[in-house]
Amino acid sequence: MTHHDVVIVGAGISGICAAIKLREAGITDVVVLEKGETFGGTWRANTYPGCACDVPSRLYSFSFAQRTDWSRVYAGQAEILAYVDGVAREHGVDRVTRFGVRMDSARWDGDTWQLETSDGPLSARFLISAAGPWDAPNIPDIPGLADFPGAVFHSAQWDHDYDLAGKRVAVIGTGASAVQFVPEIQPHVARLALFQRTAHWVLPKADHAVPGIEQLALRRVPFLSRGMKGAEYAAMELLGRGFRRPKPVMVAVQKVAEAYLRAVVRDPALRAKLTPGYTIGCKRILFSNNWFPALQQPNVDVLSTGVREVRGSVVVGADGSEAEVDAVILGTGFHILDMPVADHVHGADGRSLADVWAGSPEAYLGTVVPGFPNAFILLGPSLGTGHTSAFQIVEAATAYVVQAITHAHADGATLDVRPDILRAYVDEVQDELELTAYNQAQCNSYYRDVNGRNSFAWPWSSGALVRRFRRFDPTVFTVTHVSEEISA
Repeated sequence: MTHHDVVIVGAGISGICAAIKLREAGITDVVVLEKGETFGGTWRANTYPGCACDVPSRLYSFSFAQRTDWSRVYAGQAEILAYVDGVAREHGVDRVTRFGVRMDSARWDGDTWQLETSDGPLSARFLISAAGPWDAPNIPDIPGLADFPGAVFHSAQWDHDYDLAGKRVAVIGTGASAVQFVPEIQPHVARLALFQRTAHWVLPKADHAVPGIEQLALRRVPFLSRGMKGAEYAAMELLGRGFRRPKPVMVAVQKVAEAYLRAVVRDPALRAKLTPGYTIGCKRILFSNNWFPALQQPNVDVLSTGVREVRGSVVVGADGSEAEVDAVILGTGFHILDMPVADHVHGADGRSLADVWAGSPEAYLGTVVPGFPNAFILLGPSLGTGHTSAFQIVEAATAYVVQAITHAHADGATLDVRPDILRAYVDEVQDELELTAYNQAQCNSYYRDVNGRNSFAWPWSSGALVRRFRRFDPTVFTVTHVSEEISA
């Protein structure tokens, strides 16, 4: 059986960052397992029309691999994927990545992690889950959907071989993906029935192509690029301040959203359908300049209802409304808080991470869980924000994980975070979340798990997040050395 110091599961931005930083720290016996055939994670999987980032490109990138030649203020999927892939290969991550290899299970045997993969067994001292919360599409259990005679696909599994031109299409879900792909397909389909269970607040997107002269100036004048990035970061942090303390920032933001909706959607009946019944902030805010115009086209029907069932080729809403269609596209998001990887990782007592969490995922600093020694999660529970870049969170968490592994590797130690430390941390997070927009009573977002607890959101600033991760403190762990295990 092959043994490694570190096995990383997933080659998206988290896995790439971990592999780079571990090797820079001198931990070179690292292998990355990636079930896909290329780097990129969610940016490899999501190829639907219009797929793009809703964080400015200058912020949505690694701090150690900045670029000044983004083609747009908000980069599209293909450009982001090319960037991520390029960074990985430039840093040699391709040489330690096994593509097309799926981790089927990981079990702690008291000394090492024993992995079963689609390409045979492995063992490792340290295990890093970098699968991320946007890995597994959420396919709703709708009666009759499996028997639908036409095409059915999720936005993250887009069927590019299916020609939508002239087809009658039902779109189920109106989240961030639908807001991007619906305006792209609307001009081509014969009819589009949009099943909207909940309206979302939408703000205009300050996006445009970056002219060549601006790219040249940014490349030749470094302080100009830093200044623009700083201004964008400050604007996003102001929005983040509103999420943490809704008044007065979010009150003002909601007025902007209301004004935008009134200005663009002239039909009072349609505007009423598109007006959320909750205060802005407790669900993800969406950004688009063409969502509302697309929904006003004569070939679009907005149905303010969830879906009850599918009968043959007819999609039936919860309110009894019907749409006969040729294709169904699911814009129903991902298994954010019930990540499938949790079913496959088994700790010291043999229980899976999913069993331990029992529907409410929790980890100290979103990264380590008691009973799962020498195991780490990137982009784990309670680290999500409604405003900042995932790259910043990933880099902060990775720095902490690298410190932990370096400490344990040098001392031949096993690290297991103390249960009392986790409990105090989770209580602190949950108490603080009660003051935020994320926990408003009027809506139920994907931030809340099956038990009704917000297990997704980080309640403080991104600066506070970086500071919390900066210093590794071994006293929060039960530290066991190899010699102690032998003497025991």
